[in-house]
Amino acid sequence: MHVNLTENSLLRLPQVLALIPVSRSAWWAGCKSGRFPKPVKIGPRTSAWKGSDILAVLEKITNGEAGE
Repeated sequence: MHVNLTENSLLRLPQVLALIPVSRSAWWAGCKSGRFPKPVKIGPRTSAWKGSDILAVLEKITNGEAGE
């Protein structure tokens, strides 16, 4: 899956998981614990993540700070 990622992007869960290789349940657990960013609600049953937040997570992963 090709993901066009900018700071102003809103990414749905499949797009996020294409960039960060964790399971859906691990992603949601990380959102709850604060390891991963919280989503923004864009509809009653629809969540998305800010591109800037995902870029920050990717930066932490590449710097070896993912578990902190």
